[in-house]
Amino acid sequence: MRGQHLIFSQSFRAKYSASFYIKGLSRVFGCRHGSRKKPFLQRWRQLRSGIAALGLLLSWLPAVLQAQRAELEKFVRQKVLDNGLEVIVAENHGVPIATIEIDVRNGSFTQPPGYEGLAHMYEHMFFKANAQLSRPDEFIDRASELGAIFNGTTQEERVNYYLSLPSDSLEGGLRLIAGALREPKFLREELDRERLVVLGEYDRNEASPFFELDKRTTQALYPGQWSRKNVIGERQVLQTVTPDKMREIQRKYYVPNNAALIVTGDVDADRVFELAEHVFGDWKRGSDPFIADPIPPITPMTGSSALFVEQDVGAITVFIRWQGPSVRADPEATFSADVFSDALNQPGSTLQRRLVDSGLWHSVGVNYYTLNNAGPITISGQTSPDRFKAALSALYREIEQFADPGYITREQLDASKAERAVSTAFGFDRPSDFAHTIGFWWSVASLDYYMRYIDSMARRTQEDMRKYARDYILGKPYVVGVLMPADVRRQLGLTEADLLARVTP
Repeated sequence: MRGQHLIFSQSFRAKYSASFYIKGLSRVFGCRHGSRKKPFLQRWRQLRSGIAALGLLLSWLPAVLQAQRAELEKFVRQKVLDNGLEVIVAENHGVPIATIEIDVRNGSFTQPPGYEGLAHMYEHMFFKANAQLSRPDEFIDRASELGAIFNGTTQEERVNYYLSLPSDSLEGGLRLIAGALREPKFLREELDRERLVVLGEYDRNEASPFFELDKRTTQALYPGQWSRKNVIGERQVLQTVTPDKMREIQRKYYVPNNAALIVTGDVDADRVFELAEHVFGDWKRGSDPFIADPIPPITPMTGSSALFVEQDVGAITVFIRWQGPSVRADPEATFSADVFSDALNQPGSTLQRRLVDSGLWHSVGVNYYTLNNAGPITISGQTSPDRFKAALSALYREIEQFADPGYITREQLDASKAERAVSTAFGFDRPSDFAHTIGFWWSVASLDYYMRYIDSMARRTQEDMRKYARDYILGKPYVVGVLMPADVRRQLGLTEADLLARVTP
């Protein structure tokens, strides 16, 4: 998760994707994925406009930023089995609960045309019959015996499955998830049943006007590669999926050298490594799926475009989106992106004062979502029909100033770093969430990227903010999408050309 949450409910994304993931916190659909804020952050957001609160936070900055990796290394350990399975353990003995999570580098980014939504369909089949538990719903019965709750989520660049259970059931939980991971049956009757469940989710999401806005702007942002950003999928593909296609995905991506086992909570790391070797050590290494079938690089946009989504809504919603940095190609820019977004989302920032405090916009948010395949940069906002034209012009004027000296002040920069560092530290105390966080960053980048995140963020400067704006926003092709009623569009006499502006360096 990166940047900040969008300004409206994103329930339409539940269970499928992570397009607005806040870095350092957990973002999953089915459990998460609209931005989930910590109680501390909620209290802080109420206080931080006060001078005393700002001074308190900044007084924490040196200690918080300088000790993050050292603190993580005290309780996060890693081992790679001979078959390539990465085992990551984070001990936390606060309560006698453990979380067992499997992360696989799968998701919509592995989907060529004709496979849209099948990574998510596979997730639905994971907790079904397997060679060890061969009857339908036997997995659920065994999980109940262990006192476990379980779930799975699918995103663009990872699929994860997890159990949270009493720590004295750790070995049983590992064996339970191993059976589902290694030997699924993909029974036709269970696939037919889950197909209806997934199609029901599709219908509920499709009913949201924001779903269409997100879909169409994403299609325009990644020309010719929608299948690799389409987590929810296409109805025709979902209706015709077969067990053979599930087995194809399993053979290619569900191999130990493309997966991580993450265990957090009240556990002993040495014991986890021993059990992992015993339970998963004979799982046969597979071919590297990304050598056998490389992921096509993201196609750069050649020009800006605009679109309308006409729906019966109240407030007008605007998305402006750019192709952002890829985390493995330009990791330094991704650190800058987080600080940049956080600084502009502060209530006292120049952007918020000129656009929201002025009354032109109800709300405005800036976001970068970290991905290895060109994560999107999004500026989103809501305004009223009578202010739309003036509001959009004012927004473009602000974008043009993103690289100006002083647009983001040193104080705003330091406050953003400190808030992100403290919120990340608070996440350590929630073992289940922490497992999801580690799993996401392992999948899209690496464990090392996450371990060095706060230290790298602390080094961001005002010049880094300006460089990020110049490299990825100013003068770069973008997509602007507007959600409004058809009659409002007619009254305002708007065309697609009216939505475009030239954003210059």
